Amino acid sequence: SLGISLSLRLDGFVLIFALLITGIGTAIFLYASAYLPSNWQTPRFFVTLTVFMSSMLGAVLADDLFVLIVFWELTSLASFMLIGYDPSQAQSRRSAQQGLLITVAGGLAMMAGIILLGAHSGTYVFSEILENNISSDFTQPLGTWILCLVAIGAFSKSAQFPLHSWLANAMVAPTPVSAYLHSATMVKLGVYLLARLSPVLSENALWTPMLVGVGSITMLAGLVLA
Repeated sequence: SLGISLSLRLDGFVLIFALLITGIGTAIFLYASAYLPSNWQTPRFFVTLTVFMSSMLGAVLADDLFVLIVFWELTSLASFMLIGYDPSQAQSRRSAQQGLLITVAGGLAMMAGIILLGAHSGTYVFSEILENNISSDFTQPLGTWILCLVAIGAFSKSAQFPLHSWLANAMVAPTPVSAYLHSATMVKLGVYLLARLSPVLSENALWTPMLVGVGSITMLAGLVLA
């Protein structure tokens, strides 16, 4: 009744991310097979890692905004399960919960922004929004709200300041998880979303100061923490 369809789109920009996800993912699978000890938890680990890879592919290929949201939150759920790979450790449980709460809360803010975007555009299909060339519409206050809500979702997923604390704690996960999710792929999902919506939202005066400001603060925070 909402007109949602599992529509996917592959263009040059999406292909870069798809190759990043599958290429590094294949290397991580091979590495993890030799790195992890063989026990009853190993099959569960690889199944969850496969779910994560599929969710990442779905998120970057999605042409319907609601389909994007579903895959976006599936990456958070898979990340939660992989960070908490060893539930007997209190630190693993706490880190998994912290990562889930921050990324899902950011995802809810992003969903609100996407609903406003789709309602204003008259469509929830990525390609149609970009083809309609409505960037000038988002210089108004509504555009600022949409930009801020979408940015919160992107910043939480990409661990930008001040939503960065979960990422360091997530490194309690096994090394393949940290290498694949929290270095190579999941943290790039926020970058992907902002780049994808750049033709629409970049006309807003807040776009450049917000992204440059938050990115610079995050870089300096990382420098100090390192």
